[in-house]
Amino acid sequence: MSTLTNILQQRTALAFDQREWLHMLTGDWQLLADIMFADLFLVTATVDGPVIAAQARPATAATLYEVDVVGEVAERWRLNRIQEALSTGEVVTWGDDVVESTYIPVNYRGRNIAVVVAVNALYPDRILSHAQQNYDSLAEQLAYMITTGEFPFSEAPSGYRHGTPRVSDGLIHVNEEGVVVFASPNAVSHLRRIGVDEPLHDRVLAELVTAKIDDYSTVDESLPVVLMGRAAWMAEVESHSVTISLRGVPLRKDGERLGAIILCRDVSELRRQEKELITKDATIREIHHRVKNNLQTVSALLRLQSRRASSEETRTALATAQRRVATIALVHQQLSQTINEVVDFDELFIPVLRMAVDIAVNDVHVESSFTGSFGLIRAEQAAALSVVLNEIISNAVEHGLPEGGHVSVDALRDGYELTVTVRDDGVGIGSEGPGSGLGTQIVRTMVSSELHGRITWEKAEEGGTLVTITMMMK
Repeated sequence: MSTLTNILQQRTALAFDQREWLHMLTGDWQLLADIMFADLFLVTATVDGPVIAAQARPATAATLYEVDVVGEVAERWRLNRIQEALSTGEVVTWGDDVVESTYIPVNYRGRNIAVVVAVNALYPDRILSHAQQNYDSLAEQLAYMITTGEFPFSEAPSGYRHGTPRVSDGLIHVNEEGVVVFASPNAVSHLRRIGVDEPLHDRVLAELVTAKIDDYSTVDESLPVVLMGRAAWMAEVESHSVTISLRGVPLRKDGERLGAIILCRDVSELRRQEKELITKDATIREIHHRVKNNLQTVSALLRLQSRRASSEETRTALATAQRRVATIALVHQQLSQTINEVVDFDELFIPVLRMAVDIAVNDVHVESSFTGSFGLIRAEQAAALSVVLNEIISNAVEHGLPEGGHVSVDALRDGYELTVTVRDDGVGIGSEGPGSGLGTQIVRTMVSSELHGRITWEKAEEGGTLVTITMMMK
């Protein structure tokens, strides 16, 4: 599959900074496609001739190209116009009564490195409206900025938030003084929602908007700069429980400010949903925190009770229960510190391994080691896997290493498949297998029902026992 990165790296002689400039251009050229109502194609010189390296379709009009042509050689009849645009550094327009093609040379530091071909349908019988004339004017200015290396903007935010405004959401054209020249119907509707009811034409946009901001609202520091069109940046304005996202696109000609395009979008519902998610995340973390505290309390009570028990069998049973509860508490402690329902199991497993060995050991020296990586694991599987590994390691120390030794754990993650091996160098498993005690029953049940995996016990070739767990991650 041909991608922009592959084509630029493998099939062109462009330098790294030139390739990065083309990446920046294609990352923001949807604006040009929507204003020109045109399909866009980025054509670059390669060893195979001029090749289409990227393609964009307009969101404001029907596409003329239903099939992707990225990676294909440009049509032969376009080569003369492409070469003319590259050699002259000027926009070349050619077409008939049906389709028009615009060839825009891409300038980077004084050198034309590619051509943007814009193809749009023509409607000769249509009378140009004021809106269409304004869009045509803006398209010409953006195209000229590409030929002089003034577009795209290197100072623009590298990662826009969800809800970045587009041309179809609402467009306002302001001159160099920030006075409104044109506003699309959607843009007018968005501003009315925050209380701007008066006509926008010939008014300073920044004055109209800032006058409607609630006294108790937090004002975005970049708002005036964006509304005046002085920087390629984004801001949000909130009033009357409505949030409008704004993006400024400065228009320049040879370094001189001509005005700006201000894109706007009502993101009230998006921001409300984000706030709800933040609240839910905080609630979930608080629940995990409280569960962890309760489990730690239960674990402490079990530990106290085991110390007071007169029977050795009772003390052993209570100590085992305490260890299991403490293991689950560790999972909830980790979940209370994250914003999603997944945990880095590598960080979680280290205290689980240490606790399992320390509690199970009885006046003998047992070493433990961990290799590999579990990766990120969902909460429900993390809790089950912690208990399973705790049982296996504890059993290895208690029954497999009565005189001390070494227990090692290795985790191998391959996509969604996780393989965990627990190995000890002790007496080894008997011919009767792992037994049928409560711990073994817990392990078998959790591996099959909650981890959707399988587990095997076998005698290791070099001595000791090898336990292998294979499971599929959710």
